[in-house]
Amino acid sequence: MRALKQLIRFGWEQALSCIFPVVIFSSLAITQMLPLPFLPRYDWLLIICLLMQWWMVHSGLETKDELKVITMFHLIGLALEIFKVHMGSWSYPEEGYVKIFGVPLYSGFMYASVASYLCQAWRRLKVELIKWPPFSVVVPLAAAIYLNFFTHHYWVDVRWWLSGLVLIVFWRSWVMFQVNGTRYRMPLTLSFILIGFFIWIAENIATFFVAWQYPDQTDAWSLVHLGKISSWLLLVIVSFLIVATLKQVKGKSSTSIGTNQYF
Repeated sequence: MRALKQLIRFGWEQALSCIFPVVIFSSLAITQMLPLPFLPRYDWLLIICLLMQWWMVHSGLETKDELKVITMFHLIGLALEIFKVHMGSWSYPEEGYVKIFGVPLYSGFMYASVASYLCQAWRRLKVELIKWPPFSVVVPLAAAIYLNFFTHHYWVDVRWWLSGLVLIVFWRSWVMFQVNGTRYRMPLTLSFILIGFFIWIAENIATFFVAWQYPDQTDAWSLVHLGKISSWLLLVIVSFLIVATLKQVKGKSSTSIGTNQYF
């Protein structure tokens, strides 16, 4: 019975941490079924995301420091979107006034919502990282992961080599979290895989509501290829590093990254 209560509480904390993603996916569904007047759908989605971001900070659900890292991830995601759309990996078929090179600006918030989830979950679950590798190793690895999203169009796709390096680098790393005062831990690589899997599920929901389209979804919606999980897993590594860096620099009491006892 206690295990079930703990699982329910853990699920509730996770749900609260997903407020921003839930608003985005709800908006995708609502604007798809009930078109709003005056502006194209993509522009309404941008307005909704901006209002939601303002409310998150104004209400205290996000700090100004967390807003900085979320904005950084918004820009990183937007740059990736512009490149991928240019290369024909996917498209945004609907009209919109606020587009850059065919990419609506609301798309960056879908990436930023991942960082928002990480910030929220970190605080709610009092996350600590054990045996976090040196940043001299992690930062080049994260940079290589991000760059591979661009370079594999012109060169060899090394995502599986990078995935192997992730397993090696984080093999001894654990994530600790708290539920109802009880501490639990799991391998950090497992948490990456789980987050990547659930983002893949979210991606299927997003493409179903035409947030964007892959080439094989032009005529009719189909399940996003399972191979995309590896892409999201690697992108989670990048976002996790950004959030972890923020927590270390600010010395939040909810994390112990950078303390010698965990190296």
